[in-house]
Amino acid sequence: MPSLKEVRTRITSVKSTQQITSAMKLVAASKLRKAQNAILQMRPYANKLKEILQNLSASLDVADQDNVYSQQRKQDKVLLIPVSSNRGLCGAFNSNVIKATLRTIDQKYKAQHKDGNLHLMTVGKKVTEYFSRRKYNIIESHDELFDDLNFENAGIIADKLMKLFATGKYDRIDIIYNQFKNAATQRLVVEQFLPVEPVEQSGQQAKAPKVDYIFEPDKEEIVQDLIPKSLKIQFYKSILDSNAAEHGARMTAMHQATDNAQELLRDLSIAYNKARQAAITNEILEIVSGAEALKG
Repeated sequence: MPSLKEVRTRITSVKSTQQITSAMKLVAASKLRKAQNAILQMRPYANKLKEILQNLSASLDVADQDNVYSQQRKQDKVLLIPVSSNRGLCGAFNSNVIKATLRTIDQKYKAQHKDGNLHLMTVGKKVTEYFSRRKYNIIESHDELFDDLNFENAGIIADKLMKLFATGKYDRIDIIYNQFKNAATQRLVVEQFLPVEPVEQSGQQAKAPKVDYIFEPDKEEIVQDLIPKSLKIQFYKSILDSNAAEHGARMTAMHQATDNAQELLRDLSIAYNKARQAAITNEILEIVSGAEALKG
């Protein structure tokens, strides 16, 4: 049985840790409120714009060279964009993204990876560190994006991705991220960013009627203006989703850690009381034994 001093030291340590996790939970909850409002306001607009983008792409001539973002090419060169957080202490948030990326490579792009035609553009220090250590082909890292998360900064990255696809550097670009559902639940998503997914291939839009658009002023200007803007919105939405999911995961993890600390404190208090009671009992026995010895 541990001594009273050892148990007291552990109780003090656990109480200190509990204060830290409780404070981190409050900070994460505060950040989550702002991030949740941002994604909930963006999501309806982004989803509707994506629907228009898919219908627009379907209505254009596939052979039209101006419709470069919808060109379905043989997937010889692939770019994956895993999105994680810059910090830990958020449960399985980062490890789930890493596992999903490895699973996607193994199941869908094994041949491209073997031939050296699969590259990564990482967003978040955790995925950057993981894949850098394992010598994956990382063309760029944008860990600084979460330091100042706004549409302009996300749009710069989206512009690079569109240029890489339009010039034929890559034939397919996928984003892997945690989609925010609620504070306790995140849904891992592997989303096709480019080429633009036609309505017929989209699960939610499979049964939707085909929309016939009247182009004004002309379809070339629509392609050059609306589609790039829509793609920037979709990329920004993915980053906002991941940001809100991170704060939700961290708040949940810190809540569980605080509860676990409370349970541990209860167990340590019981152990401390038992040890203290045993020590008092031994002292009483020694006193009684000494008194009896003196009487004898």
